Amino acid sequence: MYIDDFNTQIANKEYIRNAMSAPMLEKDHELELAVKWKETRDEKALHELVQSYTRLVVSHANKFKHYGLPIGDLIQEGNIGLMEAASRFDPGMENRFSTYAIWWIRASLQDYVLRNWSIVRTGTTAAQKSLFFNLRRLRAQISNGDSNEMLSPEAITSIAEELGVKETEVVKMESRLFSVDQSLNNVMGDENNTEWQDLLLDESQDPEMRSIEKDSKKTIQKWLMNALNKLSPRERKIIKERRLLNKAYTLEKIGNELGISKERVRQLENKALDKMKAYLKTKLSDKETLCSQLSIC
Repeated sequence: MYIDDFNTQIANKEYIRNAMSAPMLEKDHELELAVKWKETRDEKALHELVQSYTRLVVSHANKFKHYGLPIGDLIQEGNIGLMEAASRFDPGMENRFSTYAIWWIRASLQDYVLRNWSIVRTGTTAAQKSLFFNLRRLRAQISNGDSNEMLSPEAITSIAEELGVKETEVVKMESRLFSVDQSLNNVMGDENNTEWQDLLLDESQDPEMRSIEKDSKKTIQKWLMNALNKLSPRERKIIKERRLLNKAYTLEKIGNELGISKERVRQLENKALDKMKAYLKTKLSDKETLCSQLSIC
């Protein structure tokens, strides 16, 4: 939670008061200002156009203040959206600038909240953003305003269907929204001063296992090359182009290169695989390893 100092609060109130007291624009005058800015880059016209609709920024910024971010920063981000709207607005579309600007203001505020609400990145897809900004409302409706009540499985399913996200995403987002970021260096309060990070499980392989796996892969690659060398040049070409490339050649393409039918290519491929399997089985007794690591089953 951010807390503005006294001087900042005074400045914010003064800015908001000026924004809300700025005169509204008539449609014709608004269009005139938009045309001047678009066609001649008249900065006075831009200033008047933007200043008149700063009230929209203030109004929408207040809708996002419950995320705990400074109202002054929210207003600044909303103003960036307003300026973006002014730079992109096309007077020829015959829409009111205010209608067009609202979308840019809201988008700018949402991006700012997602970037700064937590040190952990939140809501990368459109569906996740919708979940982030709608979960509080839907949760309040379902739980009748009880913020301490956990969502039931039925409620989770309902929210997921309404917003078009997975149920697991609803569960994760609820956990994120209704908890706070904590440092991994926070002490848990026991006598040993154990930190949260001391209890995190490292799921990666230990150095010894990584070394063993690396050596194992080198050995298997050596055996594979030996198996390939036991094939005829034509069989070796077929295996390489059918099994060892990121994008395998088709039977027809290889057949055209060798001057044989694609059915004959298939027969030669199967014959070559049988030869390789016979050799590798003398080295590997584990059929699952033979299939998964060598991809010749």
